[in-house]
Formats: sequence, C-alpha cells, structure tokens
Amino acid sequence: MTTPGTTRLRALRQAKDAMDRDWAEPSLDLAAVAARAGYSRFHFVRAFKETYGETPGQYLSRRRIERAQELLRCTDHPVTDICARVGFSSPGTFSARFKSRTGLTPSAYRARYPRTGGALIPGCFAMLMYGGFRGAEERNFREAGDPTR
Repeated sequence: MTTPGTTRLRALRQAKDAMDRDWAEPSLDLAAVAARAGYSRFHFVRAFKETYGETPGQYLSRRRIERAQELLRCTDHPVTDICARVGFSSPGTFSARFKSRTGLTPSAYRARYPRTGGALIPGCFAMLMYGGFRGAEERNFREAGDPTR
C-alpha cells in the first residue's frame, strides 16, 4: 500500500535523481524539475528543503562545487573551463560560490591541493580492476611470501 508520504518521498527522490544526473547542465531548470516531481516551484522548494535539509539550488550548487574541487585537484584544466564544465555560466558566480563553500578561491584551492598525478579512481572501480577483495587478499599473501596461497 502506497501512502501519501511514500509517494511524496518517491517524487522528491526522482527529482533529486534528475538533478544528480543532469547537474552539469547550465540550463537545468527548477520549474522543470519541480514539474517532474508533480509540484509547483515554490512548493517543491519547501518540500525539498524539509526532506533534504537544503533547497534544490543549494543542493545543485554543492554538487557542482564538489565536482569542481575534484577537477581542480586532478586536472590542469583552466578554472574558466572547469566553471563551464560543472554548469556555471558565470565565472564570477562560480568563484563566489566556490569560495563561500570551501573558504578558498578556485585558484587558491588548486594551489593548496596540487595535482599529484592522474585522476583519482574510486575504490569500487579499483577493486573491480584488481579482481575484487578476494583477489587483493590473495595478491597480498603472495607478495608477502605466504606459501599456502
């Protein structure tokens, strides 16, 4: 049996999933996301904040800044290019939001966290690439000289 609360959470989750999927689109529109969830813009903002603790705009901005942090640490792309890649249309807005969130400008952030090589690989992909947990365990014993493996 579906309750009104479950239906509401499902609709908000679908809208949040759409923002997670399309976060880099500068044209991501609040009205379209709200309509997808079956809400007016204003009701959607209130319901989203009540459920997730931040407005849809704050959530989207946070996701974009997190991605920008990763790009600043792992690539040598210019800051203006990263600004556009993460969905900000204005470098000034990007820089202000970035500084508000991290306490540093994008350039200062890059200077503090210099690139140390290639892009970071999430642990789940690394485990797949190296044969999973069992494969890693066997390699560790083999490398340690354990004759039982």
